[in-house]
Amino acid sequence: MHTTIDGRTFCRMIVCAANRLEEHKQIVDELNVFPVPDGDTGTNMSMTVMSAAREVRQAYVDNGTDTIPALAKALSSGALRGARGNSGVITSQLFRGMYRGLKETQEIGAGRFAEAMSRGVETAYKAVMRPKEGTILTVAREMAAFALNYAMNTEDVEELLEATIAQGWEVLKQTPDMLPVLKEAGVVDAGGQGFLYVFEGMLNGLRMEEDEIPALTTGEAAKEKSQASAQAQIDPASIKFGYCTEFIVEGVKDPESHAPALKEYLESIGDSLVLVTDEDIIKIHVHTNDPGKALQKGLALGQLINIKIENMRQQHHNLLNLTEEAPKPAEEPVQEGPAKEIGFITVSVGAGIAALFTDLGVDYVIPGGQTMNPSTEDVLNAIAKVNAENIVILPNNKNIILAAQQAADLTKDKKVYVVGSRSIPQGITAMLNYGISDSIEENIEAMKESLSTVATGQLTFAVRDTHVNNKEIHKDDYLAILDDEVNAVGRDLFETTQALVDAMMENGPELITFYCGEDADPSVTEQLEAYVREQYPDAEVEIHDGGQPLYYYIISAE
Repeated sequence: MHTTIDGRTFCRMIVCAANRLEEHKQIVDELNVFPVPDGDTGTNMSMTVMSAAREVRQAYVDNGTDTIPALAKALSSGALRGARGNSGVITSQLFRGMYRGLKETQEIGAGRFAEAMSRGVETAYKAVMRPKEGTILTVAREMAAFALNYAMNTEDVEELLEATIAQGWEVLKQTPDMLPVLKEAGVVDAGGQGFLYVFEGMLNGLRMEEDEIPALTTGEAAKEKSQASAQAQIDPASIKFGYCTEFIVEGVKDPESHAPALKEYLESIGDSLVLVTDEDIIKIHVHTNDPGKALQKGLALGQLINIKIENMRQQHHNLLNLTEEAPKPAEEPVQEGPAKEIGFITVSVGAGIAALFTDLGVDYVIPGGQTMNPSTEDVLNAIAKVNAENIVILPNNKNIILAAQQAADLTKDKKVYVVGSRSIPQGITAMLNYGISDSIEENIEAMKESLSTVATGQLTFAVRDTHVNNKEIHKDDYLAILDDEVNAVGRDLFETTQALVDAMMENGPELITFYCGEDADPSVTEQLEAYVREQYPDAEVEIHDGGQPLYYYIISAE
């Protein structure tokens, strides 16, 4: 029986939650309605919760932080910055609300835990513009309502969690009846199932008898490997500021009011600055040659926690032996000189498509999209590197829009606008509708309006048998997707793409553009170009080498 949760137990519960979801992320990925090769709900949620758990574990194990409010704040902060995809952003908001329900308690009882769950649901619902029934939000809401009722009859947190999880699984079974697309595909909601794995992990951590905090599993190892791969490509002679310095200033009164002056000072002693404010904290990341000065400046505002200082020159030397021929890092140096009025950030995968965006005036391309949704922190890092007073972000994927909006909300020193492009063609069209002589407000409106003028087609393959949009789909079938709906299924790439092209040409577009993926067959591309020119002579045809993985073609019609 566990009537209360202290700081050590809370830390252990969160670490076990991250590990439980990491172990089952592939199962969650396979629940995506579309059987595409980059279904990533489980991966996004796992990376989000792993980021939260990493911050909680560091606070407790490395920094000796053992109070519930401080650990809950670390949970919220880590999830907020590490959030990837819609499922990850919603999970981060659930954690953020839980923190608000725990920030004035020293031990968590059954009632307080249930109240924190309820606060999490309230916060998450506010973050989603049009919430749907049958999703992770439904599962979380019903679990919280059940927990509030159940807590009136028990003081045992373990009993409460066990019963709430059982109720959650019952609600999850009902999600196909709430969301027709789930029923047709024969799956339950992926985000809801991932959320249940998180709570099962919490329960496992609560039940553990040993006091030791478990290690995080593969997510931590992957993070370290990724860091090694990128940093090994850096020329040590080019490292102007040698110490990567990270810390959090907590207990700051009105942190937003201090942000401009703190930013100006830190930029005077370093670069690669990321400054995030949240409630009564300021999170700092800066590269500098004098970490002490940065810490002293922070200390003048509040208490320092989660301090991390790394010698990047020495780190580079040590990492050279850990990686071979890693790709060059995507990051660009911070732009110097006077800030321009408008800067552009986009998300894209494939060298050809990235080059197109750069030619159109995009300042920073965040690698990712269909195959890897960037995190909120990835977007924040990009914002920090674009030297402009106003930033326009083009997510180019419906699953990245919430993370981009979350980054915009966290940025205080620049005005950030999110133009909700849901595909690469929409992003390109939006950039083409930017007018140099127009105001920022006029540009944003024009870019948003242009999104409805372009249709997007995508050609990929199925990774499992399923049934979607009244179409029987078998593993390895070619899938033609038109504006988020499965349009055609086949065993021949040309014939399946041809069917998609015919559907896209029904409204008589003037231009059809093919962005060829890295696995596109040149002979099929030639056939498609010839087919369009013959069957639709009034339309222009353009062929570009996109270089994107997993998608043979991304097609634009406008």
